[in-house]
Amino acid sequence: MNPKVSIIMGSASDLPVMEEAAKVLNEMKIPFEMNALSAHRTPDQVLDFARNAHTRGVKVIIAGAGGAAHLPGVIAALTPLPVVGVPVKSSNSIDGWDSILSILQMPAGIPVATVALDGARNAGILAIQIIGTGEPEVQKQMIEFKQSLAKKVIAANQELSKVKFDYKVN
Repeated sequence: MNPKVSIIMGSASDLPVMEEAAKVLNEMKIPFEMNALSAHRTPDQVLDFARNAHTRGVKVIIAGAGGAAHLPGVIAALTPLPVVGVPVKSSNSIDGWDSILSILQMPAGIPVATVALDGARNAGILAIQIIGTGEPEVQKQMIEFKQSLAKKVIAANQELSKVKFDYKVN
Protein backbone atom coordinates (compact mmCIF):
# COMPACT_ATOMS: atom_id res chain seq x y z
CA MET A 1 0.00 0.00 0.00
CA ASN A 2 1.42 3.37 -1.00
CA PRO A 3 1.03 6.41 1.23
CA LYS A 4 -1.48 9.05 0.16
CA VAL A 5 -0.18 11.54 2.70
CA SER A 6 3.37 12.18 3.79
CA ILE A 7 3.94 13.71 7.21
CA ILE A 8 7.33 15.36 7.40
CA MET A 9 8.86 17.03 10.43
CA GLY A 10 12.09 18.91 10.92
CA SER A 11 13.18 16.56 13.69
CA ALA A 12 11.78 13.80 15.89
CA SER A 13 11.28 16.39 18.64
CA ASP A 14 8.29 17.62 16.59
CA LEU A 15 6.53 14.24 16.96
CA PRO A 16 4.30 15.21 19.92
CA VAL A 17 2.72 17.86 17.68
CA MET A 18 2.83 16.04 14.35
CA GLU A 19 1.40 12.77 15.64
CA GLU A 20 -1.99 14.52 15.83
CA ALA A 21 -2.06 14.52 12.01
CA ALA A 22 -1.16 10.83 12.05
CA LYS A 23 -3.96 10.06 14.51
CA VAL A 24 -6.69 11.63 12.35
CA LEU A 25 -5.34 9.99 9.17
CA ASN A 26 -5.28 6.67 10.99
CA GLU A 27 -8.86 7.17 12.28
CA MET A 28 -10.03 7.79 8.70
CA LYS A 29 -7.97 4.87 7.33
CA ILE A 30 -5.85 7.04 5.02
CA PRO A 31 -2.44 5.45 4.31
CA PHE A 32 0.42 7.74 5.33
CA GLU A 33 4.11 7.81 6.07
CA MET A 34 6.09 9.80 8.66
CA ASN A 35 9.67 10.95 8.33
CA ALA A 36 12.05 13.49 9.79
CA LEU A 37 13.77 15.64 7.18
CA SER A 38 15.63 18.86 7.81
CA ALA A 39 15.87 21.65 5.25
CA HIS A 40 19.13 22.64 6.95
CA ARG A 41 20.73 19.36 8.06
CA THR A 42 19.60 16.99 5.27
CA PRO A 43 18.98 19.23 2.24
CA ASP A 44 19.84 16.51 -0.31
CA GLN A 45 17.26 14.15 1.21
CA VAL A 46 14.65 16.94 1.26
CA LEU A 47 15.37 17.63 -2.41
CA ASP A 48 15.00 13.96 -3.35
CA PHE A 49 11.85 13.52 -1.26
CA ALA A 50 10.09 16.63 -2.56
CA ARG A 51 10.86 15.98 -6.20
CA ASN A 52 9.74 12.34 -6.08
CA ALA A 53 6.86 12.09 -3.57
CA HIS A 54 4.21 12.35 -6.31
CA THR A 55 5.76 9.40 -8.17
CA ARG A 56 5.08 7.18 -5.15
CA GLY A 57 1.36 7.99 -5.00
CA VAL A 58 1.55 10.70 -2.33
CA LYS A 59 -1.27 13.23 -2.85
CA VAL A 60 -0.63 15.71 -0.02
CA ILE A 61 2.42 16.59 2.08
CA ILE A 62 2.05 17.81 5.66
CA ALA A 63 5.27 19.52 6.74
CA GLY A 64 5.83 20.69 10.28
CA ALA A 65 8.75 22.76 11.48
CA GLY A 66 9.74 25.04 14.33
CA GLY A 67 12.09 27.97 14.61
CA ALA A 68 13.01 29.30 11.17
CA ALA A 69 10.63 26.67 9.72
CA HIS A 70 12.00 26.50 6.19
CA LEU A 71 10.95 22.88 5.58
CA PRO A 72 7.37 23.45 4.29
CA GLY A 73 8.46 26.21 1.90
CA VAL A 74 11.44 24.31 0.54
CA ILE A 75 9.26 21.27 -0.10
CA ALA A 76 6.57 23.45 -1.74
CA ALA A 77 9.20 24.93 -4.05
CA LEU A 78 10.21 21.47 -5.26
CA THR A 79 6.96 19.47 -5.49
CA PRO A 80 3.83 19.64 -7.65
CA LEU A 81 1.78 18.44 -4.64
CA PRO A 82 -0.20 20.57 -2.17
CA VAL A 83 1.77 21.25 1.00
CA VAL A 84 0.11 21.91 4.36
CA GLY A 85 2.46 23.65 6.77
CA VAL A 86 2.30 23.18 10.53
CA PRO A 87 4.16 25.85 12.51
CA VAL A 88 5.61 24.17 15.60
CA LYS A 89 6.35 26.04 18.81
CA SER A 90 9.77 24.58 19.50
CA SER A 91 12.40 25.12 22.17
CA ASN A 92 14.25 27.60 19.94
CA SER A 93 11.09 29.36 18.83
CA ILE A 94 10.18 32.99 19.44
CA ASP A 95 6.85 32.04 21.02
CA GLY A 96 5.96 30.32 17.72
CA TRP A 97 5.77 33.53 15.70
CA ASP A 98 8.96 32.80 13.77
CA SER A 99 7.51 29.46 12.66
CA ILE A 100 4.13 30.94 11.78
CA LEU A 101 5.56 33.75 9.68
CA SER A 102 8.18 31.55 7.99
CA ILE A 103 5.47 29.18 6.77
CA LEU A 104 2.71 31.71 6.15
CA GLN A 105 4.61 34.38 4.23
CA MET A 106 5.47 32.43 1.06
CA PRO A 107 6.31 34.16 -2.22
CA ALA A 108 3.86 34.15 -5.14
CA GLY A 109 3.85 30.83 -6.96
CA ILE A 110 4.97 28.76 -3.95
CA PRO A 111 1.85 28.34 -1.79
CA VAL A 112 1.82 26.56 1.54
CA ALA A 113 -1.56 26.10 3.22
CA THR A 114 -0.83 27.01 6.83
CA VAL A 115 -2.73 25.80 9.89
CA ALA A 116 -2.57 27.14 13.43
CA LEU A 117 0.47 26.90 15.67
CA ASP A 118 0.80 23.22 16.66
CA GLY A 119 -2.34 22.55 14.57
CA ALA A 120 -1.31 19.21 13.08
CA ARG A 121 -4.76 17.66 13.59
CA ASN A 122 -6.28 20.29 11.31
CA ALA A 123 -3.47 19.66 8.81
CA GLY A 124 -4.50 16.00 8.74
CA ILE A 125 -8.15 16.94 8.27
CA LEU A 126 -7.27 19.34 5.45
CA ALA A 127 -5.22 16.60 3.76
CA ILE A 128 -8.22 14.27 3.96
CA GLN A 129 -10.46 16.96 2.47
CA ILE A 130 -8.02 17.45 -0.41
CA ILE A 131 -7.92 13.72 -1.10
CA GLY A 132 -11.72 13.61 -0.86
CA THR A 133 -12.06 15.93 -3.86
CA GLY A 134 -11.02 13.01 -6.04
CA GLU A 135 -12.19 10.05 -3.95
CA PRO A 136 -15.93 9.91 -3.22
CA GLU A 137 -15.55 7.40 -0.37
CA VAL A 138 -13.07 9.64 1.43
CA GLN A 139 -15.35 12.63 0.89
CA LYS A 140 -18.25 10.63 2.34
CA GLN A 141 -16.15 9.91 5.44
CA MET A 142 -15.40 13.62 5.79
CA ILE A 143 -19.09 14.51 5.51
CA GLU A 144 -19.85 12.02 8.29
CA PHE A 145 -16.98 13.41 10.37
CA LYS A 146 -18.33 16.97 10.05
CA GLN A 147 -21.82 15.76 10.99
CA SER A 148 -20.36 14.14 14.12
CA LEU A 149 -18.83 17.48 15.09
CA ALA A 150 -22.24 19.13 14.78
CA LYS A 151 -23.83 16.40 16.92
CA LYS A 152 -21.26 17.07 19.65
CA VAL A 153 -22.20 20.75 19.76
CA ILE A 154 -25.90 19.92 19.88
CA ALA A 155 -25.27 17.50 22.76
CA ALA A 156 -23.19 20.13 24.57
CA ASN A 157 -26.06 22.62 24.29
CA GLN A 158 -28.43 20.07 25.79
CA GLU A 159 -26.08 19.69 28.74
CA LEU A 160 -25.67 23.46 29.06
CA SER A 161 -29.46 23.85 29.22
CA LYS A 162 -29.32 21.94 32.51
CA VAL A 163 -26.90 24.43 34.09
CA LYS A 164 -28.79 26.70 36.48
CA PHE A 165 -28.07 30.30 37.44
CA ASP A 166 -30.46 32.82 38.94
CA TYR A 167 -30.41 35.05 35.87
CA LYS A 168 -29.80 32.46 33.12
CA VAL A 169 -32.79 32.59 30.79
CA ASN A 170 -32.28 29.52 28.61
